[in-house]
Amino acid sequence: MKIKVCKSCRADFVPVRPLQRVCSPNCAIAILKAKQAQRAAKQQRQDKERIKTKAKWLQEAQTEFNKYIRLRDKFEPCISCNRMHTGQYHAGHYRSVGAAPELRFCEENVYKQCAPCNNHKSGNVVEYRISLVKRIGIDRVEWLEGKHKPKNYTIDDIKLIKATYRNKCRNINANL
Repeated sequence: MKIKVCKSCRADFVPVRPLQRVCSPNCAIAILKAKQAQRAAKQQRQDKERIKTKAKWLQEAQTEFNKYIRLRDKFEPCISCNRMHTGQYHAGHYRSVGAAPELRFCEENVYKQCAPCNNHKSGNVVEYRISLVKRIGIDRVEWLEGKHKPKNYTIDDIKLIKATYRNKCRNINANL
């Protein structure tokens, strides 16, 4: 038989049986333990996914959505103050999630906003609205400000939103 390389220790050995993959019983045990550890880790991940609350799923989806907004508007200035600087940027909602949860994942409602405008000036809403009218038009702004049907997302809906925005981020990063 031909010389093979052990799948565990990477040493060369001459197999005794045709399908032999390891050089010794100790290497076979090491591979078995590694596979068991992988299975246990996979099971633990699945268990964690199963016990996540809807709020936790929403938080994760919001994180992916905000990341997408920052990538989408990477070369744009802050929506409120029209400045480009080296500080931190947020995904600033025109209508906040608390005021209009149904617009939480509406891309027209969220743009890149600098941290001072978002945090210290409570969104700098007056300037935000002026810039928003320039970007999307008065009709769309008035639509954002109007009444909307409440959305009751299921966990499957939220998972789909999270996956969608994760893929959009990957596509943007691939094109940069």
